Amino acid sequence: MSQALGTPPAASARPEPHGTDLAALAARHGLTVSGARPPLGAYVRQLWGRRHFILAFSQAKLTAQYSKAKLGQLWQVATPLLNAAVYFFIFGLLLGARKGIPSDVYVPFLVTGVFVFTFTQSSVLAGVRAISGNLGLVRALHFPRASLPISFALQQLQQLLFSMLVLVVVMIGFKSYPDASWLLVIPALALQFVFNTGLALIFARMGSKTPDLAQLMPFVLRTWMYASGVMFSIPAMLEDKNVPAWLADVLQWNPAAIYMDLVRFALIDKYDSSYLPPHVWAFALGWAVLAGVVGFVYFWKAEERYGRG
Repeated sequence: MSQALGTPPAASARPEPHGTDLAALAARHGLTVSGARPPLGAYVRQLWGRRHFILAFSQAKLTAQYSKAKLGQLWQVATPLLNAAVYFFIFGLLLGARKGIPSDVYVPFLVTGVFVFTFTQSSVLAGVRAISGNLGLVRALHFPRASLPISFALQQLQQLLFSMLVLVVVMIGFKSYPDASWLLVIPALALQFVFNTGLALIFARMGSKTPDLAQLMPFVLRTWMYASGVMFSIPAMLEDKNVPAWLADVLQWNPAAIYMDLVRFALIDKYDSSYLPPHVWAFALGWAVLAGVVGFVYFWKAEERYGRG
């Protein structure tokens, strides 16, 4: 009633003068932009604070992946094994891709290649859909969005570890027995995980803007697989071919081939250093650092745009 009679409103309710700087106004009242991108260091700390969520989310996704199948999580192992069987029939028997590889080594060589490349392939495919396929979660909760692609890459690592149990059986069945060299699998897969996570972050950002990328990536990844020596030895295949030296180097030093070669070298007795390109560990580390750092920064720069439409 007093306002109706002309009494001025309380000071806190008075409108701000026209033209007031909105940023200064927000700062004066302690307001911040919702979903604003934090500094890079703070973002890393936020991710570390969500580490339990990242692990739990990856485990839940892994459990739910085959929950409707009768064989359940056995498909985690059965799928790459069936792929390896098909590749053995087509490439090993019909197309003679065993060139340069002893016959008793080819099956472990092929199975290892399929399992290790599938780790990268699945991480990329999951990364493409990490944001676009979880928009409800992204829009409902405030958390560092990098948690999602990192969690999906971690899910694929856990799936690979299940597969490694079968890989050990294959190795022993073909007379490659455990020894100290098997410990090299740990740093090789750790570097590959960092590399895969970087790719997942890159494609998560790209996929959030262009969902159709999820339809294109299987073709890109299939081409990458055929060029990476999953089914054949790159040096042996190029030995009698009139191939430019730079192309041979590109094929041997591409990251998928590098990580497959390291795991094969660690596990297969007769797969010695003569099959490896020079400076293989340096390239493995370089690819991991490059993809990990570039992928993380590239994803972080668009943090405040995820889920905004």
